[in-house]
Amino acid sequence: MYDIKALYEAESVKDAIRLLQEHPEAQVLAGGSDVLVQIREGRRAGCEFVSIYMLDELRGVSIDGEENIRIGSLTSFSHITNDPVIQKYINVLGEAVDMVGGPQIRAIGTIGGNTCNGVTSADSASTLMAWDAVIELTGPEGARRVPIKDFYIKAKVVDIKPGEIQTAILIPKESYENCFGHYIKYSMRNALDIATTGCSVNIVLSSDKKTFERVRIGYGVASPIPVRAPHAEEFINGKKITEKNIKKFAETVLEDINPRDSWRAGKALRQHISVVMAERALRDCVEQAGGKVDG
Repeated sequence: MYDIKALYEAESVKDAIRLLQEHPEAQVLAGGSDVLVQIREGRRAGCEFVSIYMLDELRGVSIDGEENIRIGSLTSFSHITNDPVIQKYINVLGEAVDMVGGPQIRAIGTIGGNTCNGVTSADSASTLMAWDAVIELTGPEGARRVPIKDFYIKAKVVDIKPGEIQTAILIPKESYENCFGHYIKYSMRNALDIATTGCSVNIVLSSDKKTFERVRIGYGVASPIPVRAPHAEEFINGKKITEKNIKKFAETVLEDINPRDSWRAGKALRQHISVVMAERALRDCVEQAGGKVDG
């Protein structure tokens, strides 16, 4: 079975913070889809856990008083995919998390667990990075908000202080308003596989649909942590929607990414895939937004 030293069940966010302070070696347990596998493999054997899984206050999607899209950290992948707010404003996130594992994993896996793991291959990570998400953390000193670009510190290390839990992910109004996005995942299998590389693009077009007013692009497995491609964004923003500009945008991502060699794929292959993904995703966004690519 599972080699667990102790399991503490939190009754509220405040109670979870108390338990983490009383048991500083304890780790937070949400859906558990990754953690329980790691325990079975011996990587977390003998751990103490503070379970927050029963905290319904951390579930659901809403638009808050600041017009942010607020996603509770315990919201499951399947809930996100089917939520009407997500479908209306940021459907690409629903599409991205619908590529995680299989139906059982998507039913129990949480968006908070996916980000707090700190892995670059997380299907939600590149999209959240590309949409300028903000991470809400609550701890002994209250709540604080961290831009997702600062949340990821290095591989499998994120900015969570002792006694804190992630309580929500916020998408600001200026990040989702009039915006269209597309996510592409490249993996060896169509299901039940982690990304070899993932690319998420979103755009805002000018009112005449002829100019890229704003383009953002995020990658997973193109660096030790999820990253944006700022040189590519800087090149394309303000440019006309032409074949030449789209291809140049895609090529420019190579200035910002640094994929690794691994048994899943070599660096050169990941670089090639990243360029192809950037071009395809941007074209799809233009089509969604009602634009047309000129020759």
